[in-house]
Amino acid sequence: MTPEPERTLERPQQPAPPDLDHLLYRVAAGEQGAFTALYDAIAPRVYGLIRRIVRDPALAEEVTQDAMVEVWRTAFRYDSERGSPAGWILAIAHHRAVDCVRAEQAAADRERRASTASIPFDEVIAEVTARQEQQAVRRCLQTLTSIQRESILLAYYGGLTYRDVAERLGAALPTIKTRMRDGLIRLRDCLGVALR
Repeated sequence: MTPEPERTLERPQQPAPPDLDHLLYRVAAGEQGAFTALYDAIAPRVYGLIRRIVRDPALAEEVTQDAMVEVWRTAFRYDSERGSPAGWILAIAHHRAVDCVRAEQAAADRERRASTASIPFDEVIAEVTARQEQQAVRRCLQTLTSIQRESILLAYYGGLTYRDVAERLGAALPTIKTRMRDGLIRLRDCLGVALR
């Protein structure tokens, strides 16, 4: 019996990784096919780096596209004496990701400042309404007799009692009460017409 030949499990040959240095020079020369090969070789690493910085997968994809477009536009700046092609590309990706995070943070800060700095709509309405009411009261006060107006101002804005108002104006207490009652009725009627 003849022995069987020994079987070895050989792994299929993996294609050699592309020469990124050579690809970058071809990209700098404007070869679109070279950019496609470069993109396929490095984009997963670029995305992985950006994803760790940006966190949002959709935004990371967008920033990856921006970084790779920048690689396409600036490939002529690559200098092999200053570093590896992967290092140069990943540096571009890192800068793009950091810029994105900064821009997102700045937008959030602006939005937060705008929301805290702006006056709420309800406060504006309340202020406008209060001013309109004050103008209406001033206008209606001018329609009263001088004793009615003075009595009401002293009592409601000065905080005086009926007796204090009577003493201040040198009038009898019943007269002040009557003038104030008549004045308040006229004010009510005036303001009722003015506010309709």
